[in-house]
Amino acid sequence: MLADGSGVISRPDETVIQELVEELQTTFGDRVSTSIAVREHHARDFSFHELVPADAVVMARSTEEVVEIVKACAKRGVPIIPFGTGTSAEGHLTALHGGICVDVSEMNTVHDVNTEDMDVTVEPGVTRKQLNEYLRDTGLFFPIDPGADASIGGMASTRASGTNAVRYGTMRENVMSLEVVTADGKVIRTARRARKSSSGYDLTRLFVGAEGTLGVITKITLKLYGIPEAISSAVVSFDSLKGAVDAVISTIQWSIPMARIELLDDVQMDALNKYSDLDYPVQPTLFLEFHGSEAGVKEQAERMAEICEEFGSGNFSWTRNAEERDKLWAARHDAAYSAIALRPGCAVMATDVCVPISRLAECIMTAKQDIDEAGIVAPIVGHVGDGNFHVELLIHPDTREEDLRICNEINRKLVERAIAMDGTCTGEHGIGQGKIKYLEAEHGDAVDIMRTIKMALDPQNIMNPGKIIKL
Repeated sequence: MLADGSGVISRPDETVIQELVEELQTTFGDRVSTSIAVREHHARDFSFHELVPADAVVMARSTEEVVEIVKACAKRGVPIIPFGTGTSAEGHLTALHGGICVDVSEMNTVHDVNTEDMDVTVEPGVTRKQLNEYLRDTGLFFPIDPGADASIGGMASTRASGTNAVRYGTMRENVMSLEVVTADGKVIRTARRARKSSSGYDLTRLFVGAEGTLGVITKITLKLYGIPEAISSAVVSFDSLKGAVDAVISTIQWSIPMARIELLDDVQMDALNKYSDLDYPVQPTLFLEFHGSEAGVKEQAERMAEICEEFGSGNFSWTRNAEERDKLWAARHDAAYSAIALRPGCAVMATDVCVPISRLAECIMTAKQDIDEAGIVAPIVGHVGDGNFHVELLIHPDTREEDLRICNEINRKLVERAIAMDGTCTGEHGIGQGKIKYLEAEHGDAVDIMRTIKMALDPQNIMNPGKIIKL
């Protein structure tokens, strides 16, 4: 599996794969599939990268079974690609060098809800919606919401965040401990349940965001939060994109404790209106949410309305009605689907960056200018409360090659500009295979340290090879 002198990673021999599949079938029976339909399903995510299926898919149901699969693969130097729900956005699931896809979706048990300590341990196949449904009667919830009903294991692996990050943080801040099967088949626990520790290296943070390149996550211990006494949502439109962004910056600087601050440009609002049967002005718009006490939520909304008015907002409408709030956020989560509906038959090349909040307006405005000059359709939407935004570049099959060239160029400019602003090439999508080429530009010689860690923990390079790190 290691790269030869050309830098090319060799694929396992067909006879080796056949031998491995037969061994796995002896143990797992019909939970091992070599069907092309099953393999392609497990190679498909929300990205625009080429579909490269694994040689086989194995459904795992326990940590012990993951250990058995990993050891069998390690013995033969065969790659392992973990799979949760398939919602990643940078080609994390493609088997670039062949191998075995380990599907952990049936590892979906919620363990050990500690209401007094406000934490919970789950298996990696538990989804965020499933978890919050399970927690409903406890008065607690897990706030990280990337939009898709992603698996908790996948969210940890990609260091996901989403619409609530401005108040509750990302997976990085909310994962307390992990159980991980390493490349040699060992099972480690990265930390205890204590809320803080100064004991040893922070292995939890090492594996959160590792994208399956260092091991397979089999349990996750998470922080929980009390369900707010009051929740309200608001929608406010602006005359200009800059006005909307400047209102966000002012809100952050005044330390208003917002739960969600989402920016949608005029193109995205047009798409949402058509797709979700809404009737908002086709202007740059903020979707907002406030959590807290009855009085606190009212005060936050009133202060936010004042700030927005300073920056050229239109009507500031807010509601406590749960049905109206659910409709609003369902529309936000359907942003990608609504974008596609603007050009039926198109595929979406989704990209994201994150910059310091002081540079956010400049970064978004310049991206918007690049899009307009290129003459393509590309809605902009973002979790702008922490400086993160997404561009949904639409590629039509009739003009695929030209669209692809244009979109790649826009993505390049966007990423390079973000890095020059002391930002990052990805706020929450991860590196995967799509942004490997930007890693050194962002991290410089630190990539050598990352490479050293990768080779120390996975000397055969069998853990999701071809993602994050070039060897």
